[in-house]
Amino acid sequence: PPQLSPGSEDDEGHDSSSRENLGRIQFSVGYNFQESTLTVKIMKAQELPAKDFSGTSDPFVKIYLLPDKKNKLETKVKRKNLNPHWNETFLFEGFPYEKVVQRVLYLQVLDYDRFSRNDPIGEVSIPLNKLDLTQMQTFWKELKPCSDGSGSRGELLLSLCYNPSGNSIIVNIIKARNLKAMDIGGTSDPYVKVWLMYKDKRVEKKKTVVMKRCLNPVFNESFIFDIPTEKLRETTIIITVMDKDRLSRNDVIGKVSPPPDSPRATALPGLRNGGAGHRGCGKVGSGSTEGRGYGRPMLDLH
Repeated sequence: PPQLSPGSEDDEGHDSSSRENLGRIQFSVGYNFQESTLTVKIMKAQELPAKDFSGTSDPFVKIYLLPDKKNKLETKVKRKNLNPHWNETFLFEGFPYEKVVQRVLYLQVLDYDRFSRNDPIGEVSIPLNKLDLTQMQTFWKELKPCSDGSGSRGELLLSLCYNPSGNSIIVNIIKARNLKAMDIGGTSDPYVKVWLMYKDKRVEKKKTVVMKRCLNPVFNESFIFDIPTEKLRETTIIITVMDKDRLSRNDVIGKVSPPPDSPRATALPGLRNGGAGHRGCGKVGSGSTEGRGYGRPMLDLH
């Protein structure tokens, strides 16, 4: 996910003509002193941009009280809707007022994507010490571009090979390194999800075990997908590294997919007919893979 940044509301609207319209969001905030509870209600959004190929989006909202990035709350996903109504109320209970005013309310609107990283649509941030929290106040705020989350997400070492005699693809998930830390403790609980797609429709999913608190996990797991030769040209494999989260939706750390010049698996990038089964995949990056399958040292996650 993009890095969170408090930002400032002071310059809102002054340069809106020079940037694309990302839509706006309506929400309300208030504090109950008797119960030491901050209430945030996400009401609706309007004129969100289309992020999907179908010309629409599947928006949802993440709610943070910065600088705490770990304890996030999320609305439901509204399918195919550029003017979604959520009307969901979130309570931050047992929150002393003197701590509330040190926080920044950060709302991030994203387009939910089942197969890859959710696309950020826009963000709003308001320092709570600038608000009168004694009663619920409702705001309309223009969404601003999200922080780009620049920086490496890590690398994944894998191998692919096709066995024509067995009509199967073998995917070896070997290891990852320098994964982006997704948890507040500066680590992640990564696992790898492998989707087999045929004509852009999902066919089968497999996943590795979860490696707890590890940014350089070693998986060494192999998965076999049965694919008739005549379907190979229209088959794609999408590999996603995920961060397991017990309390909320799992986060996408990054993904690997075939490069633009080879979008389908005629050869998943550089795939060769090997016919050597598991052994055909060999140790990627440790020598030639000619005639054995597909392998290259480390693939950058994106």
